[in-house]
Amino acid sequence: MGDDLAAALDAFLARHETELIELRRDLHAHPEPANAERRTTEVVAERLARAGLRPVLFSGSTGLQADIGHGEPRIALRADLDALPMDDEKSVSYRSTIPGFCHACGHDAHTAMLVGAGEFLAELAASRPLRGGVRLIFQPAEETASGAKQVIAAGALDGVSQIFALHCDPRLDVGRVGIRAGAITAACDKVRVTLAGPGGHTARPHLTADVVYALGKVVTEVPAALTRRVDPRAGLSLVWGHVNAGTAANAIPDGGIVEGTLRCLDAEVWRSAVVLIEDLVQSVAAPYGVIAKVEYLSAVPPTVNEVTSAALVAAAASAVLGPGAVTDTLQSLGGEDFAWYLEMVPGAMARIGTRAPGARVAGDLHQPVFDIDERAIGAGVRVLASIAVAAGA
Repeated sequence: MGDDLAAALDAFLARHETELIELRRDLHAHPEPANAERRTTEVVAERLARAGLRPVLFSGSTGLQADIGHGEPRIALRADLDALPMDDEKSVSYRSTIPGFCHACGHDAHTAMLVGAGEFLAELAASRPLRGGVRLIFQPAEETASGAKQVIAAGALDGVSQIFALHCDPRLDVGRVGIRAGAITAACDKVRVTLAGPGGHTARPHLTADVVYALGKVVTEVPAALTRRVDPRAGLSLVWGHVNAGTAANAIPDGGIVEGTLRCLDAEVWRSAVVLIEDLVQSVAAPYGVIAKVEYLSAVPPTVNEVTSAALVAAAASAVLGPGAVTDTLQSLGGEDFAWYLEMVPGAMARIGTRAPGARVAGDLHQPVFDIDERAIGAGVRVLASIAVAAGA
């Protein structure tokens, strides 16, 4: 549609941008945790129904999907609904009213953007048949890395040929979009190692198994060994966050644990990590006579943007935001369960700028003071709608 699409989006946002910002503020003031996003789901469903769509709720009444148009290809656009378990420390009128929960990752903005894009595409479909179908996916439980699997199990990817999403980025100015082909976020898995021995006196460590000493070796040697067992370009990183053993200075305890996260940018290396970690832990612990148990919880794979889909996002964003709006974005070792969709169908996640132009400090995601320049809502609507049209709608 070219210039016609940009003009149609201008007209739509002239009528609806203010109310979409109010929608975002309402969601921000009423955050809900993973798998409990019932009010949020109801608010979104009501908006989509008013636009003439037929939202279908997922099981548990959290999250929903809605189709626009018919035929193939059917592309999907995804937003996430849940908030983080932290207090909101901003002094704004739309500050969280729910103690202990806050939209500190921009999911409220993602949702408002997709609602706006859905309403625009519904208007477009009412005026002319779309070339293909669009599925709006409002996903629960992204922060617990479980929602995407639930959505897939519900059949939301059935008939979908490509999937796309935006994520807020406070490092980019409003009106800019960051995209890259290949891995944009990392796999993120949890590793827990438990060591056990008979315990004993610190005066006679040779008569027992020194759990604390062995635990120290696991903490330092396993990450070090990984750097020589894996291609550095894979971006594999094992970082411990919790260590615990013993209560007395003169007693060797009979057990100890260390927990951390393993992150990786390479899908093949990620798939091999569970066996590698087990082997390394056992080889490091064995000389000290302790019993080692490794628990490996696989959370999300790397989010790997498909080349053609990433190029489509760049072209679509440029068409509605301007040729200088698109920039390369850095890889992140953060995890994102959008990756599970990309294991099933090609697609791409892009980063939408939320920083006020000229601002020196915009804060970071997952901080209790995180906020956005709300002009990003309109920019997100433009980009998502343009992606849908470019992909075949």
